[in-house]
This record gives sequence, structure tokens and C-alpha cells, in this order.
Amino acid sequence: MKAVTIRNYGGPEQLRYEEVLAPQAGPGQVLVRVHAASINPVDYKVASGAFRALGSLTFPWIPGSDLSGVIVGVGPGATGFADGTPVFGHCPSGAYAELAVAPAATVARKPEAVTHVEAASIPIAAQTAWQALFDHGQLQAGQSVLIHAAAGGVGSFAVQLARWKGATVIGTASADNADYVRSLGADRVIDYRTTPFDTAVKDVDLVLGAVGGEVQRRSSAVLRRGGRLVSIVGPPPEDEAQKHGVDAVLFRMQPSTALLEQLAKLMVEGVIKSVVSKTYPLSQAREAWQEHMKGHNRGKVVLEVAS
Repeated sequence: MKAVTIRNYGGPEQLRYEEVLAPQAGPGQVLVRVHAASINPVDYKVASGAFRALGSLTFPWIPGSDLSGVIVGVGPGATGFADGTPVFGHCPSGAYAELAVAPAATVARKPEAVTHVEAASIPIAAQTAWQALFDHGQLQAGQSVLIHAAAGGVGSFAVQLARWKGATVIGTASADNADYVRSLGADRVIDYRTTPFDTAVKDVDLVLGAVGGEVQRRSSAVLRRGGRLVSIVGPPPEDEAQKHGVDAVLFRMQPSTALLEQLAKLMVEGVIKSVVSKTYPLSQAREAWQEHMKGHNRGKVVLEVAS
């Protein structure tokens, strides 16, 4: 099969589009003919070697965790799926390929009304947004949330989900993306280039921390006492959390069929939508990474693998 691989740690220059051996579905897995795979920052962070302390890659390595396609093989114990079933979901790695294996427990049936490109944008970003807001942030109707990087992949879904929940939604974004973030349901948008967010916001119930560094360090100050800072980028500073009397956590998204089904239902009902800013053919993954790594992306970037 054709796939995008890396054979050493590095950046986009390491990506190769080449022939590799096709995988087979193992126990509890399904084999998917991939139609689309979306790009997430974790893809190129892992490829760079940034997470090498957590485990070394085995080369050649195929990036990608988000996929949408059609099942062409079912491994032992992978119940509930059959050949020919359109699915979308999360695989540990290997989505930048014509064929990929995924745990049956982390994929769901793709609704007919949702395209493969749209479906491929959902798994990591939307599940991360849901779990940050509701599982860890415990956001309720009538509360307020500040969402950093509100125009990005996770942020775009988070704004929509928080609005659906009935919360007051404040987002940080560039002026170029302000109208876009409002169109998703934000009540207020703060231009982070001109207005320090911590001078414009106070006493919110929840901060979704999609930006690290100094932004994250200053985020505890805008929460009410007892509020929550939920980070998806790095450990929040404990000293700031204690100083302001707030809870601060870092979490790792846990994919599941049930949550994907819930998100698919919301998409079909028109409650949330997938925003794909650009698509590239799989063979142009290097160019896609180069563009994505510039930052300031609106929504998601998706690789089209098959029609």
C-alpha cells in the first residue's frame, strides 16, 4: 500500500510517500481502507522526538491518529463491525496510509450525512473538547468558559459544544478569526494580539487551556475561586492554581465508540459542524505539515487518501 512514513526523527523533511507492507487486523482491531486522515499537532511532535522519553518510535513509522474510511477486515473479538461498514475514529498511529488498523473500541459508524473529510476531523479534536469541557471541566448551563485558541481544531469544537451546553462562551483568537469564532457561538472574542486576556476577563468558571507557556500561567487569575483550569498542552503551574484557589489539571483524551457516536449525532442534528480549512492529497503530507506548523489554523486540515 501507499503510506506516508518517517525513517528518522525530524520535521516535515523526513516525510516520505512510499510503498510499505499493508497491516492486518489483530485481536480487537478493524482494518480500515482510509478515505481521509486529519492532521493534529501531536503527529509532528511525536515525529520530532519530543516525546521520546515516553517511548521510542519503531521506524519506518506512519503518523496519524484520526481517520475515516471503510472496514475491509475484522480481527478476532472485534464485535459490532463488519466488512463494508463506513467508520471514523482514532487509531494509535498509522492513519496517513491507504490501510490502517484501529481498535474497534475507538471507532464508530460514520453517518451517511457526514463526509469522510468531515468525519476525519472529529476524533481527537472533538473528543478532546468534550472531555475538557464536560468530564474534567464539569461545565454546566449558565456557567462561563474562556477558550484559548478558539479558532483552532479543538477550540472550534469547544466553542460549539459549550454554546450547546448553555454556557457563556469567551474565546481568544486573532482579529482575522473573530467573526469566525462568533459564528461558532462565542459571546465574546478577545484579540490576543492587542488585548491581554487577563485584563478583559474575570471570575469565569472554566478555562480551556489550549495554549501553554505564559498564557497558561496567567490563566488561573481569571477564574473565580473554586474554578477550573483544564489544560490540553502541558501541566498547569501548581503555584498559580494554589495562589488563586482554583483546580488545575492536565488530561489525556480517552477515545471511545460511545463518545464518537454522541458527537456524530450532534453533527447530524446540526448542533455542531466540522470546519475543515484545507485539504491535501496524501502525497502532499509534507506540504500540509509545513502549512499546519505555521500555526493560526482555522479548524482542521485533512489529508484525502481515497475518494
